[in-house]
Parts: sequence; C-alpha cells; structure tokens
Amino acid sequence: MDHTSALSHPPGGRHDSRGPGRLTPRRTGVAGARSRLPRYWFAERLLAVLSGTRPVHWMLGHTVGDGYEHLVRLAPGTPLAANGVRPVLRHCDEYIPRPGVIEAFARIGTGDRVSAMAFRLERGPDLRWRCAAVELGGERIAVDA
Repeated sequence: MDHTSALSHPPGGRHDSRGPGRLTPRRTGVAGARSRLPRYWFAERLLAVLSGTRPVHWMLGHTVGDGYEHLVRLAPGTPLAANGVRPVLRHCDEYIPRPGVIEAFARIGTGDRVSAMAFRLERGPDLRWRCAAVELGGERIAVDA
C-alpha cells in the first residue's frame, strides 16, 4: 500500500481544507463584540443576579466596596424578574468621569416593561474591572455602615 496517497486526502472523505484539530473561525458579530466591553459584560451579569437567574454570590469576586452590599439588598426581591418573561439587556452606555472609572447605564426590557439600571465600575491595580455600586430605577439603596 502506498502511504503517501493515503495521507494526501482528507480523512473520512472530507472535502474541506481544515485539518484535524483545527477549529472553525468564531463568528463575532455585534453581540460578540459588545460582550467584550466591560459595561456589557457586567450589565449581563447584574441582570442575571437581579432577575433571579443567578445567585448573588456569583458576583462576589467581581465587586468591590459597597457593590456587593448593594446586590445583597436588591437581589432577594428579584426586581428585574417578571412573570416568566426573561428580561433582556436592550442597550448599555457609559460615561467615563476619569481613567479607571466607568459609570454605566442600561435599559432592560421585560415584555412591554422597560427598566433602568445604573452601575459603577472601577479598575483595580490588577487591571480587572469590578462593580462598585448598583442602582435600579433611580432608587438609591442605602448601605448601613
């Protein structure tokens, strides 16, 4: 048997140029690009916690200062949950008051209802972003000292 002819054809009758172990390139559209932005990354995770999809402690390593306390006070009421309708992040934008700080605001759609969420991100010495504060619908949650 001639081994060179057996190796010159793709295995299993494949007719594409990909060899074994090579992955198909990822398709990153608008949703893929926006999910890499810190404001969208955090907005999606905060939405999951505040809608009851994820537990509060899921954000423990992604918060700093009073950020976790804000979530602990907000989450039990699942303020973004609505009668079996899954909330969706419609839009998220940011304001950068100074380097290392992002003040973000998001529109959350739940059926025909629209809610507002605001949060503050701070970049630590390790260059990781962490949530420092969360507000919903303009109501500020007081954190007892």
